[in-house]
Amino acid sequence: MRAFWGVAGVLVVLGTFMSEVRTLVVPRVFRPGLSNKLGRLVYHAFQFLADRFDRYETKDRILAYAGPLSVVVKLVGWLGAFLAGYAMINYGVGGLSWRASAREAGSSLFTLGFASADKSRLNAVDFAAAVTGPVAIGLLVGYLPALYAAYARRETEVTMLEARAGGPAWGPEILARYAMVNLNDQLPDLYRGWERWTADVSESHTSYPVLIYFRSPRAHRNWLIALLAVLDAAALHVAFNPSQNVGEIRMALRSGFVTLRELARTERVPYNPDPSPEDAIDLTYEEFLYGVQRMRAQGYEFERTPEEAWPHFRGWRVNYEAVAYALAYRIDAVPARWSGPRRSSEAQIDVITPVNRQPSTSRTGGITGGRGMVR
Repeated sequence: MRAFWGVAGVLVVLGTFMSEVRTLVVPRVFRPGLSNKLGRLVYHAFQFLADRFDRYETKDRILAYAGPLSVVVKLVGWLGAFLAGYAMINYGVGGLSWRASAREAGSSLFTLGFASADKSRLNAVDFAAAVTGPVAIGLLVGYLPALYAAYARRETEVTMLEARAGGPAWGPEILARYAMVNLNDQLPDLYRGWERWTADVSESHTSYPVLIYFRSPRAHRNWLIALLAVLDAAALHVAFNPSQNVGEIRMALRSGFVTLRELARTERVPYNPDPSPEDAIDLTYEEFLYGVQRMRAQGYEFERTPEEAWPHFRGWRVNYEAVAYALAYRIDAVPARWSGPRRSSEAQIDVITPVNRQPSTSRTGGITGGRGMVR
């Protein structure tokens, strides 16, 4: 019977080590294991608490702890599994009691050395446990800089977009603000930058899925809503003005919805891989017209009428809407316009277009005062 526990302990140690290596070292998504299950358990606990409140700002403050704490809980889970595994091995090969086996395993794993049985056949187990503890902690310490570097790169672009789209980000607002300050010729630069951003997010967030649940420093700022806003702006641009640099805009759109699908596979969110441009979308025509009116009010120019542009816009949005809505619901992103339903019945938050105030001139030619564009 003791031999059975020894073999079981070896399997637990090896399985735990492979779980840590798959999570922290191998850049590939695997089937849910110990680490993923612990991370989801932590997030569900925080989500359950956040659901008890109605205000989004309160929810965001609670959920901000879920992602970082899940990393700590994973380390505790790995160390606990190593402790259990080495305790089983000590019990199986050392002839010790369960209590003495656990004490010796903990003493060796955490390199404390206060409990060492005078049994030579346990020396190899003690040495292995003494190596395992620092290696497990060291792997996590090396993992954190890569994790937060990817987070910083993601949030830099999201923060920059706030000046272009407000908070929370919204596709029509991007085009409205660019038109308001006569910067429509710079829109291609925005799309090119976000094409690179989506490639970075696709690589980092599938290698480290916990980043999907890391929230922005401000409640009304969210990486997924920002991506959805850029995709909507690009889809509106192509739908209304098909003669303006549509090639690079199409590449940005494709890069965006491919990234969303990669994240959906990582999170095991089902989606249609080949939707038809004729398929229905959740966004209504009335909501579409509301966004068009916001763009028109700031001087955005249209080659097509809303009736002509709607089928083209819908044909692009069908590629990413369902996936974006599902992910936004899962992470409880800020309820921006055109971003789908949430767990609570809180109304969608509208972004306010800034007033483009200009300095006025007195009759004598002097400037009497005024302010530039403010939010």
